[in-house]
Parts: sequence; C-alpha cells; structure tokens
Amino acid sequence: MKQFKKLLVLIFFSIAFFSFSQEKENITIKYAGQLFTDKDLEAGAKIFIRDKSQQVHFVHKGINMWCDKAVYYEDQDFIEAYSNVVMKQGDTINMVAKYVEYSGISQLAFASGDVVLTEPKSTLKTDTLHFDRIKQQAYYNTGGTVVRDSSGTITSQIGRYYMNASKYQFVKDVELVNPKYTLNTERLDFFTENGHAYLFGPSTIVGETSTVYCERGFYDTNKDIGNFQRNAKIDYDNRSVEGDSLYFDRAKSFASATNNITVTDTLNKSIAKGHYAEVWRAKDSMFITKRALAITVQDRDSIYMHADTLMVTGKPENRITRAYNNARLFKSDLAGKSDSIHVDHKLGLTQMINLSRYNSNDAFALQRKPVLWNIGNQMTGDTIHLISNPKTEQLDSLKVFQNAFLINKDTISNDAFNQIKGQRLIGLFRNNELYNVDVIKNAETIRYLRNDDTELIGIQKSKSGSINVQIIDQAIDEVRFINQIDGNIFPDSDFPKSGRKFRGFDWRGEEQPLSVEDLFSDDPPLNLPIIKGLDDYVPSEEFIDDEATERIEKAGKETPEKKNKAARNLPKSTTVAPLKTIPLKSQTSKSDGIKEKE
Repeated sequence: MKQFKKLLVLIFFSIAFFSFSQEKENITIKYAGQLFTDKDLEAGAKIFIRDKSQQVHFVHKGINMWCDKAVYYEDQDFIEAYSNVVMKQGDTINMVAKYVEYSGISQLAFASGDVVLTEPKSTLKTDTLHFDRIKQQAYYNTGGTVVRDSSGTITSQIGRYYMNASKYQFVKDVELVNPKYTLNTERLDFFTENGHAYLFGPSTIVGETSTVYCERGFYDTNKDIGNFQRNAKIDYDNRSVEGDSLYFDRAKSFASATNNITVTDTLNKSIAKGHYAEVWRAKDSMFITKRALAITVQDRDSIYMHADTLMVTGKPENRITRAYNNARLFKSDLAGKSDSIHVDHKLGLTQMINLSRYNSNDAFALQRKPVLWNIGNQMTGDTIHLISNPKTEQLDSLKVFQNAFLINKDTISNDAFNQIKGQRLIGLFRNNELYNVDVIKNAETIRYLRNDDTELIGIQKSKSGSINVQIIDQAIDEVRFINQIDGNIFPDSDFPKSGRKFRGFDWRGEEQPLSVEDLFSDDPPLNLPIIKGLDDYVPSEEFIDDEATERIEKAGKETPEKKNKAARNLPKSTTVAPLKTIPLKSQTSKSDGIKEKE
C-alpha cells in the first residue's frame, strides 16, 4: 500500500513538473554565431551575430527562427531579430522579414519590413504583420497582398489569416484581381484550400463580358461560379438580370435568377419579368417562368405578353420569342389569348397557335383556341397570325386560318351579335385599328342593320364565296358579297332566335384582358422558394482579445521592474464597425455556392 502511495506521489509530481516545464519552456539557442554584449542594453541582454557559416538559429515549441543578428532578453524570454529573418512553423508556414520580435511567454510575434508569409496555397505580403501562435492567426492593418495562383491577387487595408481554417478575412478596399475578372468588395472571407470567397457589403465582379453586383454573395474562384443576393444584378452586354438570388457560371456564360426577376434588354427595348429565369449569354437566349411577363417597350403603347413560360432565343437580328401554356397579349387597343405564341422579330410575325387537340373533348380546348380582340371586334380561328412592320412595330395585317370568326356586339342590344365566318380571314390595320376584312371561302354573315337613328331595320343573313368588310369608327360600314349564293333581310320578329348565332359561335368577351393585371387572372397560386443567402456580417473578435492580453500581462509579471517588451508594437484596434443592415427582399436556404434548384 505504501509503495502504491509513493507511486501516486511520484506520478503527481512528474505530471506537475512536466506541466510546469512545458509552460516554462524557454526559447532555445540552437546556433549562436558570435556572442556580444552592449552596456546600453538591459542587463542580461545578449547579442548574437551570424558568422560566415550560418545564421543565428532559435527554437521554441515547434517554431524555428533564423536571422543575421538577434538580441535575446533572457529574463523576459524575448527576442529581437534583425536582417534576413526567417520563421518556420512545421512544414506549412514560412515567414521572412527584415525585423521580428517574438515573446516566448506570450507567443506573440511582430514582423516588419518586406514581410512575406507563405503557406501551401497562398503567399501574403505586407509591411507589418502580427502573429499569434496560440490562436494560430496572423493580422495586418497597414495594407497587404495575398497571391493564390489559381484565384489571383487579393489586396486590402486590413487582413487576418486563420491558419487552422486556411481562411483569410479581408476588410476595407478589398480587391481580387484575376486574369478573367476583378472583384471589389468591402469585406471578403477567403478560404485558400478550395478558393471559396464570401462577399459582404456592396461588391462588384467585373469581367470582359459581364459585371456582377451584389451586397451579399459567394464566389468559387476555382470553378468560376457564384451565388449572389441582396440587390443582385448581372450585366451581359446589352442585357441585365436582376433578382433576389442569382447564380452565375462564367465558363458557361450562364446565369439563373430566382424570385422577383427583371431581365432588361436595352438594345431591343424589352423587359422580361418572372420568378425563375435562365440566361445563356453566348447563345443570346433566355428562359423565364413563374408569372413570366415580356414587355416590348414602345414610345406610346407597350405590348405585354404573359404565359407560364417564356423563351427568347437567337441574336437580335434573328430573335425568336416563344410563349407557351396559356399565353396572353395586351396593349391598349389589342388583346389576345391562345395556348402558345411564337414571335419572329425579324419578320415581324406573331403566331397565335391552338392546341393540337382543339376538336377533342378536352374541356379547356375551346377556351385556349386562339382569340384576338381589337377595338370591339373579336376574331377566332385555329391559328392567328399578326404581321407587324419590324422597323415601326406598327400592326400591318392579320390572318386567321381555319374556322375563322369575326364577331362584334350590336350597338344597341346586348344579346345581338354581328357575325362573319369562313374558312380564312385576312384583316388590314391602319394606326393599329382594323379597317378592312376579307373572309375567304364558305363565307357567311349575320348582320343587324340599323338606320341613322339606330333603329333596327332588319337582320341580314347571307352566304357567298367570300366577303369584304369595311370598318369605320369601330363599326361595320360596308359589306360586299362576292359570288353570293343566297341572302335575305328578315324583320326582327320573323328571324328565329335559334338561328341568330352560327354553328361554332363562341363569344369570349369576359376573357378579354382589360389591363396588365388581368393577364394573371387565371394563374394558379404562386409558391416561391425561401431565399436566405449569407447571414449579416459579424465582426470578428479583437486580434488582441482578453485571452491574449492575459498572456501579455503575464509576460510583464515575469520581470515587473522592467518594461514589458511583449506589449510593444501591439495593434491599437483590430475590429471594424459592422456593416449597415441591408434588408432582404426574401430568403433562401442556399449560401454555399451550389445552384438553387427549382
């Protein structure tokens, strides 16, 4: 039992001695070179100068330091190293400078004069650098430059390197220069292992063919991809993309946007809106969905086109716009609706296309059959073509193919309709108003005739090979029958109610959009993804925090009668005021540079 107690005591004192010796481990002189003393220095200070064979060499807790000249204050375990100073920590961290101070007690180092800190993935250059071996952090506030071969060169006024995380934190006048682009921001967190960069505050990435702006963002400098939030915008030549969250792939010249999107084409004076979009710059193409809306800006009257999905492809000289699934048109004097719309901008041709199953039993087929409204006139058919002047963008003509119908309400009676039907219809426009209509093949008409006092004279019903209609002031002025087969004018009382509408009659006035808002009246509820993005910037703790201050004070207590050399050259302040809070338009769960999926 006594032997066991002795063993416990021995173990206890061994551990205590080992802990004490570890804590008290002083700087070791591995190679002293030539030793000198100086009466002007504090008592006990030793001067070491290199000889012809090698530099002065010190070691302390896994760090090696070489220099041409050193002043060692043994009682404070403090070194001043001069000329060609080299510090190495393991196989990964290497620092050179003209001058270095190092305290073996606080394990804080200060370097100045052409300081270069090298780690496997990057090289930091600055004029002055503070190094905390306990926290494994380096800090500068006099301007610095970090070079990483695959990412570029980063400069800033203030910077901190977290060695354990291989992370740099840059603040104030931050600029990353890459052969492909230049990044400017207020604050940047950069990871050297993977090249990931996190942007805080107003930031721009300017490349040869694009400019990105955001106030929170992520960029993968290795893969050239990024995610951006808060007033995010990408400018591509003559096109800009804005949204709550943007994804960008430089190599593919690709961008996507989520929530509250606006794509502006300044060259073609057009705007597209929605809540999800993809843009391919090299192909000059765009895809947009979720309440998609295309706006062709005109001086007096813009054209609005809405559909579940909009697609714009091709260069401006050969541009095609496609709208599909419940497509709609609106301008002050024209509105339309069809299953899909195809626009050839070079030809000025707009095709309103019907469902292929229009003659089936599909309950929605009739509703999606193309319909066009113009100044009180409704035109329907299996397919409708609108032809515009590509230069003036003024409507020139329209063509209705198969089952053409022209209907307008009688000026007096709400349940009476003037009707013309045939196999095809060709209409001409003047100042965007329909003034001439030709109905070709198997033409039929029902027309309510009135005198100058708007009194009903009779109801005309006729058949002919074709019909020409002249329209003045939004009303039928003259009807000409070509190769008429039969026709007659009946008194109102003699015309049967059942015969007052042609077979296939379909008045759809209640569907006509009367405003831009009406384009969305039939859309299902919209559920948008939540976009969170990066959290607000949280300033890091002071480089010289309470724990480091305790170490410095401890170094001073070792020799209280002398000035604490470990407290020299400490940075006055190492934190920066927090960024102004920028409100989010919406939120998302992605912030790591991975493309958000729909």
